[in-house]
Amino acid sequence: MNKLSVKDIDVRGRRVFVRVDFNVPIKDGKIKDKTRITAAIPTIRHLLDGGAAVILASHLGRPKGGPSPEFSLEPVAAELAGLLGRKVGFATDCVGEPARLAVQAMQPGDVLLLENLRFHKEEEQNNPGFAEQLAGLAEVYVNDAFGTAHRAHASTEGMTRFFKERAAGLLMERELHYLGKALSEPERPFVAILGGAKVSDKIEVITNLMGKVDALLIGGAMAYTFLKARGEAVGLSLVEPDKIELAARLLLQAAERGLEFLLPVDHVIADRIAEDARVNMTNPGDPIPDGWMGVDIGPMTYMTYARKIQQARTILWNGPMGVFEIRPFANGTQSVAKAVAASSACSIIGGGDSVSAVQQAGVTDAITHISTGGGASLEFLGGLELPGVTALSDR
Repeated sequence: MNKLSVKDIDVRGRRVFVRVDFNVPIKDGKIKDKTRITAAIPTIRHLLDGGAAVILASHLGRPKGGPSPEFSLEPVAAELAGLLGRKVGFATDCVGEPARLAVQAMQPGDVLLLENLRFHKEEEQNNPGFAEQLAGLAEVYVNDAFGTAHRAHASTEGMTRFFKERAAGLLMERELHYLGKALSEPERPFVAILGGAKVSDKIEVITNLMGKVDALLIGGAMAYTFLKARGEAVGLSLVEPDKIELAARLLLQAAERGLEFLLPVDHVIADRIAEDARVNMTNPGDPIPDGWMGVDIGPMTYMTYARKIQQARTILWNGPMGVFEIRPFANGTQSVAKAVAASSACSIIGGGDSVSAVQQAGVTDAITHISTGGGASLEFLGGLELPGVTALSDR
């Protein structure tokens, strides 16, 4: 998508509003994972180097439309100051007198973080008046929060109407480049790996990718709905009964297109989802017995998947192969993560649990691009329009 980039704009002496994604886990005032803060640093530094005054805005958690101390962004301001090596101001509100006075005091080179946008219910309502108040703080708009781009909120869509220049930040630009390239002009073979719990969560993605990929590798609990649709016994495995007919149609469409649509042929099975569950393995091609459930792909499956991954030139992965949070059920997901990392292909992790999986496997640095968007990545890969992207200026 050819959107205006922050690199295209002269920001010297101007106030720039940057929508960032600082929705980080905080416990007892301490930030547990600063990945999303670190991801915004390149855009912030670029703007500071260009002589801008930088106003940052984000949501945090799910406050009930009013101020709540546990959802304050103040700890993030302190963390960001340490990462930038400079003072970061903090406004105790994102609109009104606190925000206005803090912005008025800014000079080029200053950084200001506004308080949690969702302390105002008008943010998620995309209230025009609230959006106009936010827009009144700055002269240029930049969105660097891909993870919220699928939401038409005041800070992602509504306020953009008040700006002539609406640019993508460096992180947003990177997301659009890699995800967009995978969908429009991938190097082939193009292999997509899809996992997770439900077919219903991935319908748009599967449907959209079927006409673009050379092979689909399916894992996770969603595989059992497809196996059930194929008439196979799946024991107590998680199945979406109302999606069996849809799964059968997708399998038929794949066959008609000559698309490789690979499903697990062997399984790690357990009597329940627990660390101390009884665990067993099925032989390739055997059904899952009554009283047991599939919790991970088996060794024959991940060896087959690894060969396909090795042959690929573009790899897109969204969703784990099993209940990887529980150690006895994590081997399939970790094996796939290592195979993707060992590949010379352009590898893209499409947000969500797949990001945790590559972190757990210790292969983060070997991945070409790790998306910061969960729902946003899914909707983009599903071919849906993202309001926060559409709102940005075209080049």
